[in-house]
Amino acid sequence: MTSKKNATPAGEKGGNRRLAEKVSERIEKDIIDDGWRVGSVLGSETELIERYGVSRAVFREAVRLVEHQQMAAMRRGPGGGLVVTEPDPGVVRNAARVYLRHAEVSRRQLMEARTALEVAGIALAAENLTESGIVRLKEALESERELIEQGFTRGHARNLHRVIAELAGNPAITLFVEVLAQLDQDIVQREWDAESSGGEHRDAARESHEAHEAIVAALVAGDAPLGQHRMRRHLQAIAALLRPEA
Repeated sequence: MTSKKNATPAGEKGGNRRLAEKVSERIEKDIIDDGWRVGSVLGSETELIERYGVSRAVFREAVRLVEHQQMAAMRRGPGGGLVVTEPDPGVVRNAARVYLRHAEVSRRQLMEARTALEVAGIALAAENLTESGIVRLKEALESERELIEQGFTRGHARNLHRVIAELAGNPAITLFVEVLAQLDQDIVQREWDAESSGGEHRDAARESHEAHEAIVAALVAGDAPLGQHRMRRHLQAIAALLRPEA
């Protein structure tokens, strides 16, 4: 048992934690100001302790925070130090999904957010569309068709939505479309597993594919308003697959 004499006072622990958070914010600012150069070394532990003017314990707690946030990691040995890293978008997406589940996001709220983002994404994708983008859209449709023919009715639709979001050229839209589409798929699949037959799955998948073909046709034709209308109608059809909320 730790004696009271040697125990760190709670107030001091809290103060160190707050100071470490401030230092982690300064590290983040330094990384951003330097252009977020992945692989670059901000400095050795000794250099950074001196730069930020904190104790070794506080600095190491700040490092734990930036490592958790995937901004940087401490590399030991000669030539080591705090190295700038690249965040894993999969980890970020999963954390957002977990938070939204915990926040008990409703289906109505989910579809409202998804519709706003994906309709906006259609306009940007149409504006930025190139020949290589058209190839990506057609490849996504073909891959989706093959999956449906092989009997895969889960997850086939997300790829096309992700490609459109990426073609929009807005990382925020891409990230949140991925998060919301995955959450939507989880909800749909849970209800399908409980109630629907395999035939209903295949019919819904084919209808979704036809909607995707119509959306892509509008994009390729450069008709953003038509593409937005078709995307909105498609998402409304997805929402209709679910039981009404109580």
